[in-house]
Amino acid sequence: MNELQLGDVTITRIEEMHGPVMPAGHFFPDLPAAAWAEHRAALVPDHFDDRDDMVQVAMQTWLLRSEGETILIDTGVGDDKSRPAVEAWDHLRTGYLDNLAAAGVRPEDVDLVVNTHLHVDHVGWNTRLADGVWVPTFPNAVYLMPKADFEFWHPARNPGIAGGVNENVFEDSVAPVHAAGQVHLWEGSHRIDSNLRLEAAPGHTPGSSVVVLESGGDRALFAGDLVHTPLQVAHPDHNSCFCEDPEQARATRRRLLGWAADATALVLPAHFSGHGALEVAHRGSGFEITNWAPLARL
Repeated sequence: MNELQLGDVTITRIEEMHGPVMPAGHFFPDLPAAAWAEHRAALVPDHFDDRDDMVQVAMQTWLLRSEGETILIDTGVGDDKSRPAVEAWDHLRTGYLDNLAAAGVRPEDVDLVVNTHLHVDHVGWNTRLADGVWVPTFPNAVYLMPKADFEFWHPARNPGIAGGVNENVFEDSVAPVHAAGQVHLWEGSHRIDSNLRLEAAPGHTPGSSVVVLESGGDRALFAGDLVHTPLQVAHPDHNSCFCEDPEQARATRRRLLGWAADATALVLPAHFSGHGALEVAHRGSGFEITNWAPLARL
């Protein structure tokens, strides 16, 4: 199954790529090795390869069709981008647009792009290279970007970007869309339509956000980088090495996983490989996964 219906919203998973990304100890520096071993059965092979200690992730987009509009949540790493800090992502050539076409969507069909935050692996297909110039990939879309991240990742305001994973990202994947007049910067919360709303979820980055779906009695949480591994469901106080405000990230993770548990909402993180979507419940001081939704890759 690569398509899911929740209320009046149709969801399709569009994958750019998946595979190993970082050693577990580097990605989650304060998660003990014993936790990976304890949960091995739930992690291997989709989320962790214990032969080489590598965390496995997916780069993907959630394609939503709601109230007659075509909506993309996050846009992956992108092609042709200069990414000196991440060799595996440097000048990529992927079949992302072909995968989108397989779902019946051309770039000009997209009405709305949601960047849950402005990290390198969430904005890459915002733009494409045309005659040596970065242009919006989706020429008819409004791009929703959190204002806090737009300001934080602007290189003129944040010289620390140089040499990091977000080097060049603002220049090639954010600024061209803004210059084209297609960006809407939002704060706090933003109503997309009667089924969908954006909510601030800061901590991972200052402007990190989630998309909440409430339609026809169904609930879902498009969780962005709230969690990168199922281990963070059982151990919600453990952050990735990329969280800008660790304390705030922990609080946000607990708050939103708690809402998902109470609402029996489907959780769709940005980077989970395998089935990709899950339900959670309260368990002790953390949470547990109670069900996986079998969403195939497209």
